[in-house]
This record gives sequence, C-alpha cells and structure tokens, in this order.
Amino acid sequence: MDNKKDIDELSGISTTGHEWDGIKELNNPLPRWWINTFYLCILFAIGYSILYPAWPGLSSATKGIWGWSSRHDLQTSVDQAAATHAAVEKKISSSDIKAILADPEMKAFAVAAGASAFKANCTQCHGSGAQGAVGYPNLNDDEWLWGGTPDQIVTTISHGIRFTADKDTRTSQMPAFGHDGILKDQQIDDVSNYVLQLAKLNHDIAKASNGAKVFADNCASCHGDMGQGNQDLGAPSLNNQIWLYKGTAEAITAQINSPRQGVMPAWEARLGPTKVKELAAYVVSLGGAK
Repeated sequence: MDNKKDIDELSGISTTGHEWDGIKELNNPLPRWWINTFYLCILFAIGYSILYPAWPGLSSATKGIWGWSSRHDLQTSVDQAAATHAAVEKKISSSDIKAILADPEMKAFAVAAGASAFKANCTQCHGSGAQGAVGYPNLNDDEWLWGGTPDQIVTTISHGIRFTADKDTRTSQMPAFGHDGILKDQQIDDVSNYVLQLAKLNHDIAKASNGAKVFADNCASCHGDMGQGNQDLGAPSLNNQIWLYKGTAEAITAQINSPRQGVMPAWEARLGPTKVKELAAYVVSLGGAK
C-alpha cells in the first residue's frame, strides 16, 4: 500500500486523493472558528433539549424542565384579551348606542368589533366597503330609507326590513301600479318623466307636466309633495340622484309597474343586542349617519 502523500505543487498542501478531470481537492483543515461554532451549536441543542419541549413521542413530547409551551403562551394571551374584552362587552351590553358613541373606550371597541361582524354578515349585500349595489343601500352616504340616527340604525339592524319572522320588522309596501292595473301605461310613462324631472335628469317636459297630477294623486302620500321621501314609511326621496334600483327611465318605469321589495334579516335574533349595537357603531363610523 502506498502511503506517500500527494502534495500540490503550487500550494504545497497535500491533496485528499480525489481527482476529477485533472482537478485535485486540497486537504485544507476546517477553519477554527467554524469548528468552534459547530461545537457551540451541539451544546446549544443539548441545552435546548433539556430546557424546552423537543423530542416527539407517540402521544406527546418531552416537556423540558422549564415546562414552557408556545401554545400555553398563546392561550394565556387569548385568555387575557378575552377578559379585557369581556369587561368592555359588559359595559356595551348595558349601554345604549348614544352612550357607547360618547365613551371613547366603548366606541373604539364597538367600531372594531362591528367592523369584524360587518365583514362576516353584511358584506355579501352591502359590499366590503359598505358601498352597496343595485337593490342594496350604500351605507356611506347620508341618504337613509328608515332614518340615519344611531337609534334608528339600531332598530333597522335589530328587526330588519320586511323580515316576516320578526313582528317588529320595518314594513313598507309600494303598490304594483301597472301590474295590478292601478295606472295605465301612459300614466306610468308620464309619472316616470315627472320623477326624472324631480331628480333633475333628462325627461320629456310635456309628459312630466301630465305626470305631476298622477304623482300627486298616487305617490305624494308616501314620497312627499316634492318627492322628498318619508323615513317613517321607508319611502325613498325621489328629488335627488341617489337610487336604489338605478335612475334611468326604464328602471323607474319598471319599479312603478311592478316594484321590487327588498328584504333584510333581523340581526338581533341571530347576533344578540350587543353585537347589533357594535354593528350600528361601525355603520355610524362610516360617516353617513346623522
């Protein structure tokens, strides 16, 4: 056996004996700092295994002499947060919406909690930014079917709209003027143009003039003499350009002929009165409430 070392001519360092395509590997020792770091890592791993949970078993793991657990730390934090939240929730549950909005601590908590509840329960209809859609009201503006005060918002959320399972639900009914034969097609066309005139949109002046009387006889009792609406009846204002079902001549005619009647669930039975007040606080925080 030949034990003679192969020495590299240029560096004077022995090789490992490995060679590939004329290239040889020098047998340089590992740097001392690297070896010391390696030994320290071994010592650290041993110490960690002794102090902390480390080695898995069939049904559990070693606990470590310190008995520390990230799950336990998390649960402790959750319990502390729950205890803090419970105290504020208790104050909210015993306060009305005006008192909640007047108290900075309760208001901040209620708005945050209401935002979370809104995302889980309301965005499907009103949108993630509460901007609404066709048939679903925008909650950011100051146009309200049933009133935009904090108390009115609580009532609407609590009992819903046309939600028959709640005896206190808000209810309004617009007649199907065309479908039920209350008005003739020409009258519907005339009054549609009058509504467009009220909203300062393009319209036929002659038809609108004829529609004024049709409106006074059939619509003003709910929507007001000048189309200003009536929040006690859930009748929308018609003299602006905020529309639930679009403000085109076709959409207005369709609504007069055979109106769509939206339904909103009564949330108090599902979420409880405290969560309803938190939802109301969030809606108020959007800026459109009065």
